[in-house]
Amino acid sequence: MAENRFGCAGGGNTRDTCCIETGRIFDSCRDRDCFENVRVSLTDAGCDIINRTGNIRAKDTSIAWTYIGIDPVRFNRGFYTVNIRFFVKITFEACTGGCKPQEFEGVAVLDKHVVLYGGESNVNVFRSGDNAYDFCRSDERCEAVRNMPEAVVEAVDPIILSAAVYERTPGNPCCCCCCEIPAQVAARIDGPISQRDSDGGRYLAVSVGIFSVIRLVRPAQLLITATEYAVPDKECVTPKEENPCAIFRTMSFPVNEFNPPLTPQISCDKNRCG
Repeated sequence: MAENRFGCAGGGNTRDTCCIETGRIFDSCRDRDCFENVRVSLTDAGCDIINRTGNIRAKDTSIAWTYIGIDPVRFNRGFYTVNIRFFVKITFEACTGGCKPQEFEGVAVLDKHVVLYGGESNVNVFRSGDNAYDFCRSDERCEAVRNMPEAVVEAVDPIILSAAVYERTPGNPCCCCCCEIPAQVAARIDGPISQRDSDGGRYLAVSVGIFSVIRLVRPAQLLITATEYAVPDKECVTPKEENPCAIFRTMSFPVNEFNPPLTPQISCDKNRCG
C-alpha cells in the first residue's frame, strides 16, 4: 500500500518564524551496565522451587517500574546526580523432576547513578492546571518548588546473562537487597513477595545486562521557522477482505534467509560510553 503514505496539502504555504516552548536537552549519555550476582526477590512458591532444584533458567524479562531521582552535586554548580532504580520482573523455568517445567516469577532491583549537566535556573515556574483554578484553596499548601531539570531514561528490556541458585553459608551469606518492592511492582507478579530471607535456605541470583540512554531536559523557548498547519490530502483507507494466498504471492522471496553471510559484521564504535 505504497499510496497510503502521509501527505499534506497546501505545500505553497508561507514559512514564518514562531516561538515555541519545548524541552531542551542539556546533557545526555548512553551506557551498558552489567550487574553481577543480583539477588532475586521471589514469592513463597518460588522459594519452595529453588529449595528443591538448582536447574533453573530465565525465560522472560521486562522492566516493571523505574524510580528516578535528581540531586544537585555539591560544589559543582549546574551538575546533578541522577539516581535510577530499575525493578526488573523475571520469569524463570525450573526442572523439578516432572514432565513439565515449573514457572515462577521474581523481581531484581538494579541501581545506577550518573552525573550530568542540567544547567541553572533561579526562576519560579507556575502553570495553570487542575490545582490552580481557585484563588484560595484550604487543602493545598502554597510552597516554592525547586526548579530542577527533568531526567529522562530510556532502556531496553534487560538481558539475563546467568542465573544460579546459591546456598547461604557463613562465607557467602547473601547479596541481599535491603529495599522495599513497590506495590505496583508486586502486583505484577504471580504472588506476594516472600519474607523468608533469614531461614537459612537457598537464594537465587542473576547477572543482568542493560542498555540505557539518560538525558537531562529543561523547558526552553525556541524561535524556529515553521509552516502553517496543512490539512492532509490523503483519504482514509478502509481494510479490504483479500485472499490471503494472493497477498502471500506478492511478497518477495527471502533470499537472505537462505544465504546467510559467511562472516559476522563486527562494528567498532570508539565513541561509546561504557
